[in-house]
Amino acid sequence: MQTKTQNNIIIAGAILFLLGLLTGFAIPGFLNPRMGLASHLEAVMNGTFLIALGAVWTHIRLTPILDKTTFWLITYGTYANWLFTALAALFGTSNTTPIAGQGFSGQIWQEQLVTLGLISVGITLVLGCSLVVHGLLRNK
Repeated sequence: MQTKTQNNIIIAGAILFLLGLLTGFAIPGFLNPRMGLASHLEAVMNGTFLIALGAVWTHIRLTPILDKTTFWLITYGTYANWLFTALAALFGTSNTTPIAGQGFSGQIWQEQLVTLGLISVGITLVLGCSLVVHGLLRNK
C-alpha cells in the first residue's frame, strides 16, 4: 500500500522531471547555455531520483517527524538544485560553477544568491540522503 509521503515524492519527481524537459527547450535563451544544459540535466536526474526514492519508500523506516523532515529536505534539495543552476545559467554566474561558468561573471548579488542557494542544496541533500540511509538501515 502506498503511503502519502511515497505518493508525494513520486508526484514531486514527475513534476521536476517535466520541469527539466521544459528547461531543455530554454537552453538557447540562457546567458550561459552550458549552465542551462546543467539545469536541464539536474532536473531530469533529480526527478528520476525522486521517482526511484518514492518506489522504495516503503522500505525506509523513519519516525513520523523524520519521515516528514526527510521528505522536505529531499524535495527542497532537488528542486533548489534545478532552480539555482537555472539562475546561474540566466545570470551567467561562475563563482560556484567555474567549469560550466568559465568566461562568465554575474553581479555580486547574483553570485551570492547562487552560491548560497547551491550551498543550501548540498547541505539539505546530504542531510536528507543520510536520513534515507538511516531509514533503510533500520529496515534490516
